[in-house]
Amino acid sequence: MQQQRHDIARAEFVETGAGKRAYYAVPAGAGPFPGVLVFQEAFGVNDYVQSEVRRLAEHGYAAIAPDLFDGETFSYDDRDSIFPRLSALTDDGMLERVRPAVAFLDAQPQVKKGAYGAVGFCMGGRLAVVVAAEFGDKIAAAAAFYGGGIAPDEQRVFTPVLDRLPNVKGELLLMYGAEDAGIAPSEHARIAESLSAHKKAYTLTVYPGAQHAFASHARPSMYHAEAARKAWDQTFALLERTLT
Repeated sequence: MQQQRHDIARAEFVETGAGKRAYYAVPAGAGPFPGVLVFQEAFGVNDYVQSEVRRLAEHGYAAIAPDLFDGETFSYDDRDSIFPRLSALTDDGMLERVRPAVAFLDAQPQVKKGAYGAVGFCMGGRLAVVVAAEFGDKIAAAAAFYGGGIAPDEQRVFTPVLDRLPNVKGELLLMYGAEDAGIAPSEHARIAESLSAHKKAYTLTVYPGAQHAFASHARPSMYHAEAARKAWDQTFALLERTLT
C-alpha cells in the first residue's frame, strides 16, 4: 500500500494533566488530521514507541502515546525491573492517563473532531481493546499488535477482557505471530468466537513465521520485516477506512 508522506510539524512530549504526559506528533499543515492514540509495550514510551507515533504523523495522523510509566523506560533485557512495574498497573490507572490524552487531542485545532483510532503493541494492544470498549463510539477503530491478555487460558499480569468485548463499537484489527509462544491459538479462537457472537466488525490475522513483537524494529532478534509491513498496511487501511 502506497501512503502519502507528510512532514512532521511537531514531535515531542506534552503535558496532558497534573503529573501526566504523552508523546505527541502531528503533520505539518493546517489539517485537520484524524487523531490516533498509541499504546506502549512493557518498556515505556521509549525511542521505539516514539518512532511509531512519528510513523503515524508521517502518514497524516495526529498521534499521541500516553506515558503509562510517567517518564520511566526499561531496556529490553531488564525483566527484573519490568515485572514489578507492570504488576503495579491497573486498567483504571492506565485509563487515568488515557483520558487526558484524549482531552488533549480534543483541544487541538489541527485534530479532526469526532472519533479517534487506537494502535497498541503487546500490553498496549490489550489496552487498545480496553479503550475501544471503555470509550465506545469515541473509538472508530483499534489495531492490536500481538495484544496479550485479552483472553488467555489463565490470568497473568492483567485481567482478561473478554467480557468487555460486547461494549466495543468500533472496528477491531487483531494481529498475531504464528510463532508467538505467549499467545496460543486457543486465545485467538476465544476472541473470534466472542466478537462474532456479539456481531462486531473485526479482522484477526496470524502471520506465519512471526514471533511476538514482530513489528518492533528495535528488537532485531524478533523483528519480522514482511509481517511488520503487512501489519502496518492493514492498520493504515483500517484507519483510512474508518477515520478519513
